[in-house]
Formats: sequence, C-alpha cells, structure tokens
Amino acid sequence: MMDAFVSAKSLRGLKEPAQGDRSVAGQEKKRAGESQDLGGKTVGDVHVADPRMTCRHVNVFYGDKQAIRDVSIDIGRNEVLAMIGPSGCGKSTFLRCLNRMNDTIEGCRVTGTITLDGQDIYDPSLDVVLLRAQVGMVFQKPNPFPKSIYENVAYGPKIHGLAQSRDELDEIVETSLRKAGLWEEVKDRLHQSGTGLSGGQQQRLCIARAIAVNPEVILMDEPCSALDPIATGRIEDLIHELREQYSIVIVTHSMQQAARVSQRTAFFHMGDLIEVGPTDRIFTRPRHKLTEDYITGRFG
Repeated sequence: MMDAFVSAKSLRGLKEPAQGDRSVAGQEKKRAGESQDLGGKTVGDVHVADPRMTCRHVNVFYGDKQAIRDVSIDIGRNEVLAMIGPSGCGKSTFLRCLNRMNDTIEGCRVTGTITLDGQDIYDPSLDVVLLRAQVGMVFQKPNPFPKSIYENVAYGPKIHGLAQSRDELDEIVETSLRKAGLWEEVKDRLHQSGTGLSGGQQQRLCIARAIAVNPEVILMDEPCSALDPIATGRIEDLIHELREQYSIVIVTHSMQQAARVSQRTAFFHMGDLIEVGPTDRIFTRPRHKLTEDYITGRFG
C-alpha cells in the first residue's frame, strides 16, 4: 500500500542533507533560495491528455503580497489530484482559484488563465454562480445548511431549475445521497435537520449537496481534517467511487491520504508549484530536493 512509501522505514535510503548551517533559520533560508532559483519552473509534466481544467501562469496577490507565483497545471478527467505542502504554502489559495472563491476576499487579485472545458472561468461575462455549480467545493469543516437533510440536497437543484417536478427532485436527492454513500443511513429521516448528523455524515451530506447540481469538478479542502479515522476511511472510499464520474482536486496535510486517494500529486512550497507527477513517483522517487525534504519530514 502507498502508506509504506511515506514511512520512515521505506525512505531511510534517501540522502541526508548536506552539511552546513543545520539550524532551522539556516535551513529555511536555504529552502527559500532554492525556491527563488526555481524561477517558476516546475519539475515534472504539468500537462495531461484531454484535461478538464487548465491553469497557466496563475498568480495570486493579497494586496501587495504575492501568495501564488506563476503556477501552471492541468486537471485531468476522472482523476484525483492531491495538492500537498506545508501550512501557508498556497495550496488552499490555489484551490479557491479554481471556482473563483477568492473573489469573495477583499484585495485578492488573480492573474493568468484558468479554463474549464476550454472556457476562461475569469471571463467577465461568465456567471460565477453557474461556475460554482460546475466546480463544487467541499470545505474543511462540514457546513450543512440549517435545514432538513432533504432540503440540504434539494436546494441547489431547485435554484438551478434542474427538477421540473417533485418526483424529479426526489430522484435527484436519492441519487445524490446514494452517490455520497449516505442514503441507507438517512432514508428514514430525510426531514430531520442535517446538523443533527455526525461529523462524518455531515461531510458526506455536503458532498451529496455538491454533486446534486451535476458538477464536472469537485474541490476538497482538507475534507477529513476534522473527522475520526473511521469517517475518514469512508470519505476516502467515496473519493475513489466519485472519480469514475468527476475530476477531484483535494488539498491535504496527510501524505498518507494523498498516497491512498490520488493518481497525481502536486507539491507546493512558498507559493510555488515545485513538483508534479504520478503519486507513486512523487513519494518514492521525488526529483526536487524540496519535495524529498518535505515527504521525509525534514520540514513541514
């Protein structure tokens, strides 16, 4: 299993850091220099055949501070792309670019090009509400509406006019809950509050809510960080099933989770996309020193 690839035992043979300033400040200074020397060049192939989304030369600014620097990457169809890196490296900021959630942050500015099925998602004529239906988001903390389980799932199809009758709406709700692996657990209490579910059930309800509007891409920002191991396992199993119909981009601090659920992994550091490639290669044969240092626990 991929868990073994990120264990200390399996990575014991990797090279030790070069001698020199071994202090925390010295190592951080060294890494900062490596990142600057990278010059926007990402190690690995950022392209995929027949991409669902393409991102080219994306930069993100919060006022005068640059949070993302010249990031280019494709998101493939029916794949899970994991984005890893230390806290504050920019992975969640970049994730929010993919459905323009950064638009809601005052002073945030995004440059570059991001397309969904060939259409520029930052085109001023684009309806952002429809974009966020096509590119759904599941957040770190489950956030069900203070409504019934049924209404949580039915809300999106209602406002987007996806159901012409109550029977159609019932079918959408049931299908979405089944896809989220929740139907059997809630089918007899659909009109009870969604906030009364357990944490793991609430997160699956949020996933059902996202897929009820027929998205093409599902973004997940650390969806298991607040869940226990059993609930986490259910979400990971669900991600495997959903990949058959959707493209999924997941931000995670757990390298074991990235190894279990993804086919490609992207490593971010200090706003740069350092390396991208097949997940098994990233964790067993990283090509960049920063990637190697991160997955072996030398920083992060």
